[in-house]
Amino acid sequence: MPKITFIEHDGTVHTVEAELGSTVMETAQRNDVTSIVAECGGGCTCATCLVHVDEKWSPVVGKPSTEEEDMLDFAFEVKPTSRLACQIKVTEALDGLVVYTPAYQGR
Repeated sequence: MPKITFIEHDGTVHTVEAELGSTVMETAQRNDVTSIVAECGGGCTCATCLVHVDEKWSPVVGKPSTEEEDMLDFAFEVKPTSRLACQIKVTEALDGLVVYTPAYQGR
């Protein structure tokens, strides 16, 4: 199983195993990463699962879809490496992925 490291805004680090085919958001919720709110449950309609992908992982994760970009327009603390965790599917290629969570999830 791939491992993902979530670094919360307060410095709390969670390195957890992720199920292949799940999303980074689902992985966070299953492992009590409290800074991932995910109000819409993964429907790409709320932007409350925003993460900042570590720069070295950004090319592996890829760019957001047009739908995701539209939601990112309404999120706080958006950076060039920002993604919605509900839109990142876990694959073997993401083993070791590092993401950072912002201090506030909302729009």
